Amino acid sequence: MHLSVAAAHVLGEAGALTSTRPFAVVGRDPRASGEFLEAAVVAGLASAGIDVVRVGVIPTPAVAYLVDQMEADLGIMISASHNAMPDNGIKFFSRGGVKLNDYLEDAIEARLDEDWDRPVGDKVGRVRVEFDAVERYIEHLVDSLVGVSLEGIKLVLDCANGAASTTAVATFERCGAEVIAIHNEPDGLNINEHCGSTHMGSLMARVREEGAHLGIALDGDADRCLAVDADGELIDGDKILAILAIAMKERHRLHTDTVVATVMSNLGFLTAMREHGIRVDQTKVGDRYVLESMNANGSRSAESSPGTSSSTTTPTPATARSPARTWRPAWSPPASPSRSWPPSCRSCRSRWSTSAASTSCAPGWTTTSTRRSAPPPSAPGTTAASSCAPPAPSPSCA
Repeated sequence: MHLSVAAAHVLGEAGALTSTRPFAVVGRDPRASGEFLEAAVVAGLASAGIDVVRVGVIPTPAVAYLVDQMEADLGIMISASHNAMPDNGIKFFSRGGVKLNDYLEDAIEARLDEDWDRPVGDKVGRVRVEFDAVERYIEHLVDSLVGVSLEGIKLVLDCANGAASTTAVATFERCGAEVIAIHNEPDGLNINEHCGSTHMGSLMARVREEGAHLGIALDGDADRCLAVDADGELIDGDKILAILAIAMKERHRLHTDTVVATVMSNLGFLTAMREHGIRVDQTKVGDRYVLESMNANGSRSAESSPGTSSSTTTPTPATARSPARTWRPAWSPPASPSRSWPPSCRSCRSRWSTSAASTSCAPGWTTTSTRRSAPPPSAPGTTAASSCAPPAPSPSCA
């Protein structure tokens, strides 16, 4: 509860909650702990004056999609992803369905125990359930494969007894595939238990047994996958990425002939891409960094799995994504105030500061200001200043 209250206040102070009546989308994976954690998160948000839309057990990418599609101010996914059932985790999404940046996450954590003025009476948040959330996400996935049919494809699908159990089978079947589902009966306790993308053995064996064309294993919150070929052999993330990138380049659909990968991708992948005339842009590990790179390249991306990333694609027009509404871009947080950094440099995250005091810089930026990423060129109420430039690398980050 304290976490969601802190998030509401930090985001509100940062200008992320612009609605007169802000609302959040809250989803979870099927862990037993998610049942009461969801109740605590919802209670915290509502007590801070934020309306809540509960979408139930649903994949993490579905929460990101619904935050965008419903024009919510905030999204929260309660899941420990591919980790064992006793583990717990919470993921935050800002407006537009993108994850919060490092500065905001740290600010939320630092202010967990602060006292806040709470709304009362009609100012408290209200809670409702979005009963068709799963169906809306399935329709979105099917619609994304316009002109593509999976007729004649026999697929073994490992749902990890997780959130994909609500969406994956229906999605592939509507696309025409013959689906054999395994580990598709979550009971709150068996998520990721000897199954899913971290335990590929049962999927590999079942693909051979069924004579299937391929197998796909998802993790507990369905934000990553690995594959198995018709011989039951593992197809890891680098291979999946290479297959997609090469196929898209051959179809002239690979934006700027560039693929974004994390530093976990191996030398074989880099060599294969170079041989096919594809440029590789490597980022730090984490889907948020992959997405930042792709957005900078004028493209959009889905979340990547560890050691892999998603190939760049041509941006989908707003009218195609949401015909009934005007597309609202992802929120960019305003410049952060000066803050101290520990000697470890927090994994050497990038710093930016103004090279000279300037009133044209974003509010709060001075010669002593620091920031973890480059100032957004169109931060709300600010203009980019030519005097804002990256400083020389810190010797303590060598």
